[in-house]
Amino acid sequence: MTDYKYKRVLLKLSGEALMGEGGYGIDPKVVDHLAKEIKVIHDDGIEVGVVVGGGNIFRGVAGAGGGMDRAQADYMGMLATVMNALALQDGFERNGMTARVMSAIKMDEVAEPYIRRRAIKHLEKGYIAIFAAGSGNPYFTTDTGAALRACEVNAQVLMKATNVDGVYDSDPRKNPDAKKFDTITYSDVLNRDLKVMDATATALCRDNKMPIMVFDINEPGCFERAVSGQNVGTTVFEEEN
Repeated sequence: MTDYKYKRVLLKLSGEALMGEGGYGIDPKVVDHLAKEIKVIHDDGIEVGVVVGGGNIFRGVAGAGGGMDRAQADYMGMLATVMNALALQDGFERNGMTARVMSAIKMDEVAEPYIRRRAIKHLEKGYIAIFAAGSGNPYFTTDTGAALRACEVNAQVLMKATNVDGVYDSDPRKNPDAKKFDTITYSDVLNRDLKVMDATATALCRDNKMPIMVFDINEPGCFERAVSGQNVGTTVFEEEN
C-alpha cells in the first residue's frame, strides 16, 4: 500500500472534463478513465467525495448572458450536474466501487438528498459520495459548492482536477512564458485574480484553512501521486503568521 498524505479528499471535476474530445455531453471513455484513476486510491482505503460541474451540458452564467433570468439559468445548470453525477456513479460502479449520488435539490427517484451526517457515513463505509446540484442555490458556482462540501465533510484537501498542470501567473495556453507556482497563498490567488476557483470558494477555503490542490487529471497516475502528497501541481495554502 502506498503511503498517502490524505485520508479523506474532495475531488472537484468540471463538467467540461467529462466531454473528452467532443464539444458537448458525456464521453463514456472519459468517465471510465476517471473511475480507474480513482479506484487505485479507493482500493487502498482513501475516502473520496466528488463534486462535478455541469458546463458540458449547460452553464448558468452563459444562459444568463444570453438573456435568461440568472436564477432560472443557474437551476438548469444544477440539473446538468445531476446528469453528470449519475454518469460518474455508473462509471464507478462498473469499475467495482460503491457510489452514492447526493443532490442539494430533492429528487428522490434518482438521488439521495444531501444530508451532512449521511454523507460522512457514506465516506466512512468506503462509498464514493458524489455531490450534485452544487449548493442548491443560484448565484453560487460548483466551485463554491465544492469548497462548502469539503469543509462540511471534514476533507483534508480540496483537489481541483483541470486540464492544466497547476496554477500559472497567466494562461499557459496563450503565454509560453507563463510561470507556474508550486505553492501559493489564498491571498495571492485573490489579489492576482488567478481564477484558481471563484473568489467566494477561495475565500471559504482560506477562512477554514482548507488547502486547494490544482493538478492535471489527464496525466495517468497523477491523482494517486497528488493524494500521496507529491508535488504534481500547485497547492494553495494558508500563509503562516
